[in-house]
Amino acid sequence: MGKLRVLSGREVCTIFESQGFAVARQRGSHIVLQKRLDATTVTVPVPDHAELKLGTLASLIRQSGAPRTLFET
Repeated sequence: MGKLRVLSGREVCTIFESQGFAVARQRGSHIVLQKRLDATTVTVPVPDHAELKLGTLASLIRQSGAPRTLFET
C-alpha cells in the first residue's frame, strides 16, 4: 500500500468523476458527488479546499469504494 498524495478537493472530484460519480450539488465549500448503483446511491461530500488532510482523503476513499491506488504516489 503506497502513500497517499496531497490533493485538492477539485482533483479528488476529477478522480471520482472518472470512476462514475457525478456532481449532484454544491453548497458553500462542499461539493456533493453521487454514483447510482442498482440498489442504492453512493453519496460523497468533498470539501473544496486547496489541500485535503490525509485523514479526510482516506475517509472519502473508504466512503466511495474507489480503489486507493488512484490516490497514491
